[in-house]
Formats: sequence, C-alpha cells, structure tokens
Amino acid sequence: MDDSPTARALRTLDLIHNRPGITAAEVADRLGVTERAVRRYVLTLRDAGVPVLGTPGRYGGYQVGKGVRLPPVAFSGAEALALVMAVVDSRAGAPFDSPVGEGVGKLLRALPDSVARPARQLWQHIAAAPSDFPRPDPAVTSGLIEAVAACRRVRLGYRSAAGHEWTAEVNPWAVVVRRGLWYLLCAIREGQVRTYRLDRITTLDLLPTRADVPADLDAVAQLEHSLSQSWDYPTRVRFPRTTPERVRPWLPGTMGELVADGDDCLLIGTTSNPDMYAGEWLAQVQLPFVIEGGDELIDAMRRLTDKLSGSLPS
Repeated sequence: MDDSPTARALRTLDLIHNRPGITAAEVADRLGVTERAVRRYVLTLRDAGVPVLGTPGRYGGYQVGKGVRLPPVAFSGAEALALVMAVVDSRAGAPFDSPVGEGVGKLLRALPDSVARPARQLWQHIAAAPSDFPRPDPAVTSGLIEAVAACRRVRLGYRSAAGHEWTAEVNPWAVVVRRGLWYLLCAIREGQVRTYRLDRITTLDLLPTRADVPADLDAVAQLEHSLSQSWDYPTRVRFPRTTPERVRPWLPGTMGELVADGDDCLLIGTTSNPDMYAGEWLAQVQLPFVIEGGDELIDAMRRLTDKLSGSLPS
C-alpha cells in the first residue's frame, strides 16, 4: 500500500469523514504515526481546499465541512481479499445470487485486475456455509491464492492440531472454503494429494519453480475425497438394496466414498471422531445400514444405541 505523505493525508480524510469527531490521537493510532504528523496531514488537506474543521478541547475532534466531494474509494488487494473473507465468514452467507453476493461481484468487477485477482480466485472456490471456525491470516490466504493463479510452488510451515510443526514444498492447486473451514488443496508430488488447514499454516514462501495443476481439476470434489480418506480410523458401512445416488443426499462428502457393490451401496472412508460419525451423521440417515468396520466406529455405535435404549421406559 502507498505510504507517502499524500496517501496518509487521504487516509486521514477518509477516517475523519467516516468518524466525525475523531481525535488526533485516534487518527494517529490508526495510521501508526504521531499526533504531530496527523496535524500536518490536516494542514495538507486544508491547503488543498478541503475544509477540515477542528474543535479544540477535551471532547474536541475533526470533521469535514459540508459540500465536500471525497475522492473515489480505492482498495488494495489485501483489503479486497479481506472483504471477501468477511462475507464468507458472515452469518448472512454468501450465495452468488443474494444481494450480498451480487454486491461482492460488482466490487470485484470494478477493481483493477491486479488488485481483484486474489479475491476473485477465492470467490470462485467458495463452497461453504459460514461458521464459527477459525479464520486464516489474510496475508497467508492472499499469498496462496496468488501462487495458485501464477502456478508457482510454495514452501509452507505447518502446525498440526497436536502441536507438531514441519515444512513442506507443494504444488498449490486451489484454496477452498468447505463447511466453514479454509483449506489448501495441493500435491507434494505426483499422486500424493494433501489438504492443509489455512489457519494452521505458520509461514509461506513463494518459490520460482512452476507448479503442476491438473487441467480438469474439480477442487471441491477432490478436497472432499482427500478429507474422507485422511483420518485415523477406517470406516465401512453397507446400505442394503440401494444405490449411491439414493444415499448421497444424506451424507457429507467428507464421510467417505460411496460405491456400488452388487445390489448394495458401500460407504468407505475414515474418521478422527467415531462418535460424531455415528451419532451426528449415520444416525440421521433414513435408510437401513450395517456397519461392517472399523472397530472404533462399531464401538461408537454401540455406545450410542446403549444410550438411546437406556432412555426408554422399562
């Protein structure tokens, strides 16, 4: 972002316009400068013909006189990306055909391509309802989206939920928002697809080497497949005398892969939370099923059935 005195004077004007009565100390804190510097910016604005009014005293502050036409609003790339991230995380949601979604689209179309490109890339890969999950660092997100757009390899530092830390060089394929969490879909090498939570990425370096990205990539489908096969405990559930098409609407894609097995449908996946897999997902399916494996999921379903049967009158 431009850090010249003129740019800071314009930023000062923007702050005063948006918060009439703002003090020199508050402006200084927002800009990271001294109060003396703020007074210089106000003088610069007045010299340019902008009537910035100041009220002295303990409860005094600045405001802009009436009849002033402010310069057009300008966004940096980081600001545009942060706005898109805020919309995705908001409880209003971000469907493309909603007033909020249409507003974001208009904003991105109005910005120069060099500024809007990272935010536009992210907007194309939104596939989530908002939630209270952790938000990633906008700088990390912006850097990853730029790397995806430029097909450049990256070196990232990562901290797992257990606190283990490591670095990895990867081919970044897409940044995808799925069920409230932000993921990097990438490949370490050919055939080794990985997913990383953006909020757990600690460092990011753009490398000069080119990244190989599949031409026919379906980022959301690939992400769900990767997530369904990457957890600690294997799962295998049979739905008798039905098809994957009938079962699919009942289950999140991250539960596993649905495949036809004769006249039946099989769900083959993994989980790190067998109790959630059994109680919050499988128990909601309005179709008969049999858990064929693994042991952790079988034990979780037994705990659930014991709990439910114990709540019935004897």
